[in-house]
Amino acid sequence: MRGSRMNPGDRRTRSTMTIVIVMSLCCFFYILGAWQKSGTGRGDSIALRVTKETDCTILPNLHFETHHSLGGVNPLVMTNKVFEPCHIRYIDYTPCQDQNRAMTFPRENMNYRERHCPAENEKLRCLIPAPKGYVTPFPWPKSRDYVPYANAPYKNMTVQKAVQNWIQFKGDVFKFPGGGTMFPNGANAYIDELASVIPFTDGTIRTALDTGCGVASWGAYLMDRNVLTMSFAPRDSHEAQVQFALERGVPAVIGVLGTIKLPYPSGSFDMAHCSRCLIPWKSNDGIYMFEVDRVLRPGGYWILSGPPINWRTHHQAWKRSKEDLEAEQNIIEKIAEMLCWDKIHEKGDTVIWRKKADSNGCPKKDNRARKMCKIQDADDVWYKKMEGCLTPFPEEAQLQKFPERLFATPPRILQGRTPGVTEEIYEEDNKLWKKYISTYKRINKLIGSSRYRNIMDMNAGLGSFAAVLESPISWVMNVVPAISEKNTLGIVYERGLIGIYHDWCEAFSTYPRTYDLIHANGLFSLYQNKCNIEDILLEMDRILRPEGAVIMRDNVEVLNKVRRTVMGMRWKSKLLDHEDGPHIPEKILVSVKKYWVGNEEESGS
Repeated sequence: MRGSRMNPGDRRTRSTMTIVIVMSLCCFFYILGAWQKSGTGRGDSIALRVTKETDCTILPNLHFETHHSLGGVNPLVMTNKVFEPCHIRYIDYTPCQDQNRAMTFPRENMNYRERHCPAENEKLRCLIPAPKGYVTPFPWPKSRDYVPYANAPYKNMTVQKAVQNWIQFKGDVFKFPGGGTMFPNGANAYIDELASVIPFTDGTIRTALDTGCGVASWGAYLMDRNVLTMSFAPRDSHEAQVQFALERGVPAVIGVLGTIKLPYPSGSFDMAHCSRCLIPWKSNDGIYMFEVDRVLRPGGYWILSGPPINWRTHHQAWKRSKEDLEAEQNIIEKIAEMLCWDKIHEKGDTVIWRKKADSNGCPKKDNRARKMCKIQDADDVWYKKMEGCLTPFPEEAQLQKFPERLFATPPRILQGRTPGVTEEIYEEDNKLWKKYISTYKRINKLIGSSRYRNIMDMNAGLGSFAAVLESPISWVMNVVPAISEKNTLGIVYERGLIGIYHDWCEAFSTYPRTYDLIHANGLFSLYQNKCNIEDILLEMDRILRPEGAVIMRDNVEVLNKVRRTVMGMRWKSKLLDHEDGPHIPEKILVSVKKYWVGNEEESGS
């Protein structure tokens, strides 16, 4: 027993040796780690492999994994819900503008053509198929003039609009000669006429609104003049007019001037346009003109082409009496005067008014004062009833010309009209998105090319994502969710970009397969406990084109839930670390929708 006992000197020697061994091992592993990170040996090959896996074109091999998973279980081997394809009859399904549901609503004031979304138990929870033969649209600018027939197989308008030069069917494509009801000789010639009055060349006119746009040829040809147009038309007897617009690569949504305010902020557009849009401007005490005035910027232009203008020439063709048409134009003229619009041009079938830059020169100020809107926020419009009142002129502020206004501080920020957004926050946001877009382009080198024409930012914030991407070969639909804490869409428009209010608990006002690239920053965190994430993802799938891409940036826990859902949606996905390293909880989920088309055998619910 005594021989096995260790004396104090031995214990000290062994403790010293243990410390030396531990320190030696620490030094060895430190040197090994430094050697691997130095770019020599095996560390270099690991870095090279990771770089190759993330620096890809369309992410064909989405197998790169981060350190995070659901509860320690690899999500790639989990059993997940698989979403079946919808029946092939739903290839062009628009949930909130469903024709059958629309017919159950009153026709008065176009109420039945407004948004009427399905109840929770009526929602389709399946994947909308593409039509047989679907192909990737032509790149811009060829897409402006040609659309593959298989993508929107509807020939009705080639007959209905044959004499108006809207659309022609040629072999396996539709051709768009650029004509319109009031400009059968082409949109370019029509725009040239407008350019004799409206300054298109100096950057003053950047954002435009086309009400009742048809196939959006006016907006398509304005792009040559660096003007970005938000076009809308109802889903009506001209079945696919908005679908054709988007297939052409032109911004458009399904919409109508009915009973609800337009989903745009006040003072958004430099110009508004109606070319035989069939909107009854004189009706309801001029309420539709009041709504155009709300979204028209001070100093902006309103163009009216078609009935009742030039009624002396066309009254017989329109099958209306001279007296009726003259009375209608007189009413429109009086409403325009009340709105402080000056008639600056009338020639042939077209009249142009210009809204005064401020209220000082308005006639009949007492009458205006009585008609001023009582609401505090002229941008609070989501599902709000249209009002027959005047939107007050904002404080005078100099809006820079485009492209300078893209990164200049917007007047709404300078004047403090957007609580919580300062000049410093705006500048930092721009810097941040330049960094993020650089990352996105390393991940997917097709971003910034003609491959992605129609782009959507589902939670646009200050619009910096779109501003950094700004290019003649693409455009971004900037969506500001109606539930956002900060109402920033007015800032987006002041930058010379376009967008719309929307609540992602409902379907978007567009046809299936209308966007090439979708971006969602913080969207799913915003909508946690608001509605079903599954429904939002199925809506993203509906509006995304086959082989289109999605970039989602959010907290890792949220993205893991998203990732588990998209695994059952025929998407290929990869979760990537934040730019600043793996310990940042915000991650990037990149997905690509697989190509597939519907068929009778596979049709589900």
